[in-house]
Amino acid sequence: MSGSAPGQSWIVSWLIHNGLDIGLVLILTYLMLLIIGERRTLWMVRGLIILMLAAVLSERLKLELLKFVLEKLVLGAAVAMAVIFQSEFRRFLELLGRGQILQLFQRQRSLPKPNNVIDEIVDAVKELSQNRTGALMVLETSGTIDMRVFVNPGVSLNGEVSKELLQTIFQPKTLLHDGAVFIRGSRIVSAGVILPLSERTASRQLGTRHRAAMGITERVENCICVVVSEETGSISLAERGNLNRPLTSSKLKELLEERFSPSVEREVVVAPSLGVLSRTIGLQGRILLERIFHLPSSKSKEQKK
Repeated sequence: MSGSAPGQSWIVSWLIHNGLDIGLVLILTYLMLLIIGERRTLWMVRGLIILMLAAVLSERLKLELLKFVLEKLVLGAAVAMAVIFQSEFRRFLELLGRGQILQLFQRQRSLPKPNNVIDEIVDAVKELSQNRTGALMVLETSGTIDMRVFVNPGVSLNGEVSKELLQTIFQPKTLLHDGAVFIRGSRIVSAGVILPLSERTASRQLGTRHRAAMGITERVENCICVVVSEETGSISLAERGNLNRPLTSSKLKELLEERFSPSVEREVVVAPSLGVLSRTIGLQGRILLERIFHLPSSKSKEQKK
């Protein structure tokens, strides 16, 4: 018995030390998810965590060269994420400096419903068509489009889809009106995007916007393009290199509801609530302690009763 007591005390101290270390890492990861707040970037966070775990494992296994390479990759990935999410990290540092870090845990984002996004696009296209203002919109339908397929990725916006913003972008006197708008989910990712032109022989009535819509949909299957003609105001929808034209606004809405689904899931905050997270960690920790010290589980206690 005397030998088992020091052994158990050592295990308890080891659990406390490593539990504190793991808990702090979990809190840091949770804050990162709150800062980023979008499901599609979760894979980047997971990739960084995997690199960190691999670096720790290589250190334990005394693989010096692999450890050196992985440490540099972790550092580069951390710097890249800081650049990509600079506005989010700026907000985090501002809240930290003001002592208002708890606002991150209280943040709740109001997410637009899919039908509202489609309505905003259709209303904008209807107004642009009536005013004979040329427009070109690339809508991601599934998966993730590699923006390197564009000739020029344009200017990053990351703004919420709205009729007013779309109409403003395509006004002839603005600098971005000549390019396309790239829409992913309920966000306008970028504007002024230059698309590859179709090499197929097209009608002389079709301008550069229509050829660009055909070109990008020929190369990328998981997208559709909405085109508004500057000369006639007619509305077209390009898919897999083919143009469906002319369309009414009601027909366009019908087609978008079939082909474009700006799923709310794309914009769901990935971090669970603090209460759910604490209950999950507590439950897993209790199960771990029960297994280590061979304590009776809560289920067995209930069965004895």
